[in-house]
Amino acid sequence: MTTNTEVLDVSWDWMTACDVQERFMQQAGPAIATLSYSARCRQMRALGGDFYDFMPLSHDRLALAIGDASGKGLAAALMIANVQSSLRTAATFVGDDGPAVLTAVNRQVHAASLADRYATLFYGVFDGTARTLEYVNAGHNPPIVFRRDGSTFPLAASGVPLGIFPDSTYTPETIQLNPGDVILAYTDGVVEARNPAGEEWGIEGVRKSATQSAAQCAEAIVNEAFTDVDDFSHGRQLDDATVAVVRVL
Repeated sequence: MTTNTEVLDVSWDWMTACDVQERFMQQAGPAIATLSYSARCRQMRALGGDFYDFMPLSHDRLALAIGDASGKGLAAALMIANVQSSLRTAATFVGDDGPAVLTAVNRQVHAASLADRYATLFYGVFDGTARTLEYVNAGHNPPIVFRRDGSTFPLAASGVPLGIFPDSTYTPETIQLNPGDVILAYTDGVVEARNPAGEEWGIEGVRKSATQSAAQCAEAIVNEAFTDVDDFSHGRQLDDATVAVVRVL
């Protein structure tokens, strides 16, 4: 027989877990003179499988991470919590080395996860002095670079998602950025949002929204993306949704 006290304890534990997950993604990052950055995560349920993080590194560098665990709800939240904690630990020691970070996180996630569970992760290191971004992409939706001249291109995946194989390797890529350039990263819940007719917002929806707001600050670009996707979907949310933006100053 379940007592009222036990029900209250379970409810309290659930609320605490939700609060911890939300607060973990609201930590203020350091100011960088050549970068404006912001992100927002809106889970479909109280707990979810999306996350983002901004981590300060040495020598005027900032790491951006965005990830998405398979599944929904508590199972996805536990998976992404493992990714987050492993990522923070790895970044403390080898944060400038993207492949080393993802290799370490992948081993931890593989060792602690069920066979049918995995997570995608994009990890990029912005150098505030050189205005470069070195990144590795473990099966995540390709973030989009919006150049000041109006051109765009994706930052494609260079490796498989985390947790599938214990010894996965990841290849870094580096791009030069210029003042006015914007990088927008997102999760499935953004591009797979549907309108009442069943049509997806898709990559073109992301491109159109960011193109129209690219001259604004990073926070405004993020907010505009959520406003536009909500207008398209009439407020219906089918999956966790996260948008992270960096804008070069």
